Amino acid sequence: MAYNEQLADRVRELISETHHITEEKRMFGGLCFMVNDKMCVGVEAERMMVRFDPAITEELVEKEGCRPMDFTGRVMKGFVFVDIEMLKTKKQLNYWLHLALRYNQFAKASKIKAVKKK
Repeated sequence: MAYNEQLADRVRELISETHHITEEKRMFGGLCFMVNDKMCVGVEAERMMVRFDPAITEELVEKEGCRPMDFTGRVMKGFVFVDIEMLKTKKQLNYWLHLALRYNQFAKASKIKAVKKK
């Protein structure tokens, strides 16, 4: 499955205004933006994955076009999918990116990444 290149370009542009993108990785059938060696957001064909503070999960899943991330059949805490229809304007996209980037400073890096660096 190919990812939405237009959405990826918009995400790349907005993140680069305030953060250094350390890496872009193809995963989960899309493109994942890693910030500070941590998964931040991911772009697929029709949705975006957002990593955020798990404490606000209930508030976020009530929003239109947002649902818990259950990529493997199991809900992942602190991750949601947002439908592309809810990301059409810069304001809409900024809302979700801001949540992900704000949490990124507190998020833990992947254990796999930490092992590789040793």
